[in-house]
Amino acid sequence: MMKETTSNGLSRDEASERLHKYGLNVLPGTQPKTFFYIMLDVIKEPMFLMLLIAGSIYLALGDRAEALFLLSFVFVVIGITLMQEHKTQRALESLRDLSAPRALVRRDGVDIRIAGRDVVPGDLLVLHEGDRIAADAILIEGQLSVDESLLTGEAVPVNKLPSGTSNTQKADSTALLFASTVVTKGIALAVVRSTGTYTAIGRIGQTLASTEEIPSGLQLASRSLIRNLTILAISIAIALIFINWLLNDKSFLESLLSGITLAMAILPEEIPVILTVFLALGAWNISKIKVLTRRISAVEALGAINILAVDKTGTLTQNRMKIAELYVDDTLFIADEENKLPEIFYPLIEFAMLATPLDSFDPMEKAIQFFGHTQLIGTEYLHNECVPEFQYDLSPDIMAMTQIFSHISPSLHLLATKGAPEAVVDLCHLSETQRNEIQWRVEAMAARGLRVLGVAKGEIQSRGNNPVWPKSQHDFDFTFLGLVGFMDPPRPEVHDAIAECRSAGIRILMLTGDHPATARTIAKQVGLSERANVITGDEISQLNDENLILRLYETDICARMLPEQKLRLVQLLQQKGNVVGMSGDGVNDAPALKAADVGIAMGERGTDVAREAAHIILLDDSFASIVAAIRQGRNIYDNITKATRFTFAVHVPIIALTLIPALLHWPVLLMPIHIVLLELLIDPACAIVFEAETAAKNIMKRPPRNPEATPFGGKNIAFALIQGSGFALILLIAYHVLLQMGWIITTIHITLFTALVFGLFLLVLANSDNSPFSQPRNPWLLYMFGAVTLLLLTVLFIPLLRDLLGFATLTLPPIIAACILLFISGIWLLSVHRIYESSLKA
Repeated sequence: MMKETTSNGLSRDEASERLHKYGLNVLPGTQPKTFFYIMLDVIKEPMFLMLLIAGSIYLALGDRAEALFLLSFVFVVIGITLMQEHKTQRALESLRDLSAPRALVRRDGVDIRIAGRDVVPGDLLVLHEGDRIAADAILIEGQLSVDESLLTGEAVPVNKLPSGTSNTQKADSTALLFASTVVTKGIALAVVRSTGTYTAIGRIGQTLASTEEIPSGLQLASRSLIRNLTILAISIAIALIFINWLLNDKSFLESLLSGITLAMAILPEEIPVILTVFLALGAWNISKIKVLTRRISAVEALGAINILAVDKTGTLTQNRMKIAELYVDDTLFIADEENKLPEIFYPLIEFAMLATPLDSFDPMEKAIQFFGHTQLIGTEYLHNECVPEFQYDLSPDIMAMTQIFSHISPSLHLLATKGAPEAVVDLCHLSETQRNEIQWRVEAMAARGLRVLGVAKGEIQSRGNNPVWPKSQHDFDFTFLGLVGFMDPPRPEVHDAIAECRSAGIRILMLTGDHPATARTIAKQVGLSERANVITGDEISQLNDENLILRLYETDICARMLPEQKLRLVQLLQQKGNVVGMSGDGVNDAPALKAADVGIAMGERGTDVAREAAHIILLDDSFASIVAAIRQGRNIYDNITKATRFTFAVHVPIIALTLIPALLHWPVLLMPIHIVLLELLIDPACAIVFEAETAAKNIMKRPPRNPEATPFGGKNIAFALIQGSGFALILLIAYHVLLQMGWIITTIHITLFTALVFGLFLLVLANSDNSPFSQPRNPWLLYMFGAVTLLLLTVLFIPLLRDLLGFATLTLPPIIAACILLFISGIWLLSVHRIYESSLKA
């Protein structure tokens, strides 16, 4: 049996001990791929099968050394695949750890948000509307409505009432809360009684598996491309086999070997690697700027967003209410750290505090208590010891709350009331003139972006020790004290972030439930809009789709919005061809978040339901983080485009040096062993070098890309083919010239292979943001250059490897010839690079 938990919750040491004793609060989930399944994936790859066939043919031809060397690369391919899989899996698992359900618990008297898996029996859960309950618990304070449909199938929320004990056996069933159910209404405290597999959901065998990642549009497009190229490669390879066998009088095995070599040269098997690694690692890198990607496909969509529909509170503002203005008897006080509160305002703050619970979750009530304890300290107006005898809560009929306190004599009680100004004024039974004066003041404060509360006081005589209080607050007589104006300050970084969005061609819409005047003021302060036009939820409900779109062209602010109206706006904007990013935090925001191209949930103040529906989560709730994520998303897409262009460009000379000599009856230049060595350079260049490319300087000064655009578009591939064709032509002309000059084939091999290998490095430069002769900004380029040099030195100076590859001993003439070829190739690639850059600017 657990001992009773104090109102301060567990200590950190107790929590640590219980975590060790009871284990993590997790249920069985998905597991990383096993070695066996990774091996199956490798075996299914065409490149792997071709390596096996080519090695077997070498064995059949009696070339055991070449066969063993080639087959050894089977294990190299497996090793590279395992490393890439591990790197990708590690990034995805890290993201899943971050996206695990979070829980707000009280430990050592402080409310902290922790990973749901770290919740332990005895923890004190602080529950709010929209939270997904992290463990089975017992409600001890507050009232809740809870959606238990996950367990019972009943869609109607269940009302929960507090229990006087945290003992499971003694607690009433209406106080029991269950893991994975959702709070739909209320604020409460609950003591955790069981976690993990010991919860109700665990006992009935349900699991909370991590979100399955669906393939992105790019991944689906790449699979189609690879499938078509595989068919093309096999078709051309078969044609070459029969040409060599039937027309060139070569043996069938030799012809088969040349066909396999050509198929290996044609297949751009790096494309799936590029997309998988870039998107997974891109999501991990985005998490470093406090933006968690829950669905990898969102990384792709980020760079195409052209409309951002954002909430005001907490995203554009700090979600930290503070008292800004006070109004009493025609006197206005501007609250500032340097301004001392005049005594005329003491009663206003005194009764505002009395009408406010000491331990409140509400931001405005927290601001009242903080302001009062700062300004009234040492005065008789501070009443921390007072405990209310009775309380009238807010209701749909009366948007005000009243707390009743004992006074000097047992029969005299004080009334402290606060709420919507119109409700408080109504309770005070003021004259029409007084009402109009206060209403004018409220509207003036709201126009300055303030939220306004009215405050009133009263007295009542009671009889007996257990007085019976009236049913309604209207049965009391109140005296109006004044108005309290609150502001939620804009985040300091938002102004620059909005300016960056504007230069990037991204339009921002503010969607808020606040008063139009408040929304307009904040929009002006952060530079979102200078237009006075504001459309309200009531107006939206009266407009048809066509008229609503016309209104949206004229305004940037939507106020007094309902959640279903947010969903309508998102869908309507999407129908007009826009890519919409939408932020939200509430339970009712979930449909709009799910419908948006990129749903953005708040990590600090957002509900679990909103976070589960969203594509990405802002861990700091900042609008600037959204803009930073868009910048990263654009860079990731750019890098995928560069890597794709490089992949297609680099395969052209390999195909040409494999196919053309066979058709022209020249000596064979490239064999499977050469292509495998080249792949050892191409794969890291794609998966590491291009992934580390820094963002272009103008990345946020150009409009969003067309959502239909892909890296496999005609323009990108055309430039890749031009690059590769020119490079291939230079090498083929050199091959012909060297044959005419009488160079032996092994010397030609070493010359052209050296030029080809270093030419790959030039192609990397040409397809990055570095021209072939500029200073590289990506440190991985230097590492790649070192790897290229080391590989060449290894195969040129180790006799066994040199003989296997068919290379002559290195002398000065091949080095000079290779340098000349690289110089000519560099000029060609630089020219094409500049033409490509000019086309982008055009």
